Amino acid sequence: MLDSQWSDAELRELEELRQRESLLPADAPRALLSVRLSVLTEETTSPARQELDLRRFALMRGCRVAGVARDLNVSATKVPPWKRPELGEWINNRAPEFDQILFWKLDRFVRRISDLHLMIEWCREYDKVLAADKDPIDLDSAYGEMMVTMIAGMARIEAANTGIRLESLWKYARTVDRWVIGKPIYGYTTEEGPDGRRLVAHPFHRRVLRWIYQMLKRGRSMYKITQIVNRAGVPAPNGGKWYAKNLSSILKNPALKGVRVIRPPRAKSKDISRIVYGSDGQPIRLAPPLFTDQEFDEIQDRLQHNVKHGRRSSKKRKLSLFLGVIKCGVCGANMYKHVTAKKRKDGSVRRHARLRCSSYTKEPCGAPTYDPDEMYGALAGTALDQLGGFEVVHRAYARGAENLARATELQASIKHYMDGLAPGGSFAVGGFIQKQAQEALQKLGAELEAIDPESTKDRWIYKSLGLTYSQHWSQLGADQMEKDLLRAGITFVVHQEQCDLLIPDDVKSRLIVKDDYFKKKL
Repeated sequence: MLDSQWSDAELRELEELRQRESLLPADAPRALLSVRLSVLTEETTSPARQELDLRRFALMRGCRVAGVARDLNVSATKVPPWKRPELGEWINNRAPEFDQILFWKLDRFVRRISDLHLMIEWCREYDKVLAADKDPIDLDSAYGEMMVTMIAGMARIEAANTGIRLESLWKYARTVDRWVIGKPIYGYTTEEGPDGRRLVAHPFHRRVLRWIYQMLKRGRSMYKITQIVNRAGVPAPNGGKWYAKNLSSILKNPALKGVRVIRPPRAKSKDISRIVYGSDGQPIRLAPPLFTDQEFDEIQDRLQHNVKHGRRSSKKRKLSLFLGVIKCGVCGANMYKHVTAKKRKDGSVRRHARLRCSSYTKEPCGAPTYDPDEMYGALAGTALDQLGGFEVVHRAYARGAENLARATELQASIKHYMDGLAPGGSFAVGGFIQKQAQEALQKLGAELEAIDPESTKDRWIYKSLGLTYSQHWSQLGADQMEKDLLRAGITFVVHQEQCDLLIPDDVKSRLIVKDDYFKKKL
């Protein structure tokens, strides 16, 4: 394992660069250095070397270093810049503190062209500059913008060509009975044969699916089935736990009949797969079926029955309110609403709702259950009592360039009149001309004094909407209250004898509504 700490030579070089930086003028552009690395190996450039290179790059551009965002062990493909731990904090909350983002190479900043496009849009919106030390990317120059456009265009062409190649391969795979591309559905695996790779049943997975089929025939619910297989330690396809959703997705796939399937390009659900038929009008057979046609149809009927008679519906309002806010006083886990249904002799259904700890179905902590409506009412009442009087405040980004330009213009004009009014100056002649110059100087001075020095800088401004959270929640309801409490990190801890609303000390700043630029664009 390599030592990622700074060497003595690197520390000496860092101090030298900082001394050179201290000689820059006070109004020099401020640079944020972005250092990223997924895995440190012999071949990669260490974070220390990246930072030193970027500090030299900043000096070459005449920039003062405002900060360094170090995101190590972070993938640029999986995590865009605005979601990284350190760089994301600067972009989302500290944007007024820098003018340029400098990075070592493009692949150290982004790997996805869509992320690059979004960052370019953000930089133009917030008047920032992107520049790379080792790549010809610099939004501060026409050449740099042209290179970004070319890189983006080449990436789109390559992506399109890759898509065409993959589509061609998939089209070929749909015409043969061998396994050419893709990942087999749970229940099957592949093995090499004399004429290529073939699809074969996975012995253990097949037994699991056959057992699930028998449980469905006996009327067991999907929830109960997933509980049993999880307790038995049977891993789901992704290595995690079984849930009704991922199990249903497998059971609805006709690939379990050993035939080739295809998912339509614009299908909205992953559960939608269609059988591929050959030139003879018959399904393309890849392997012996795990379920016969009749058994597969029985499974679909049972799944449909569970949907019709289940206690949840996606079209209905969500079952649990304040999920993530209401916490168990025994173990600290989330409390959620659980509803049981019991059929009466007259055919009607009696529903009974309780609020219980999420540990209830795993390793119960022993916490009692509560009446949901009573607990929701207690939370809402306490939140209104303690937070209802706070004003709803929104944060917006304000640029200082316009006020700075006006202040600079005023300072130049004031100097002009002061020089003219000095002894021997062009306005120091007495009479009407001198009086007019003095009045103009007075007006200019008053206007300059009225400009807040802070308004000449990029900054966050905070605006009140003119209503309190009590009014806000009465208009938008419990769902909005839940979002606001979650954003502020407020929790409602339920004990057997009492309930406590835990409010962070900085709750006012946490409650501020911050516009998420990237969420709107994605």
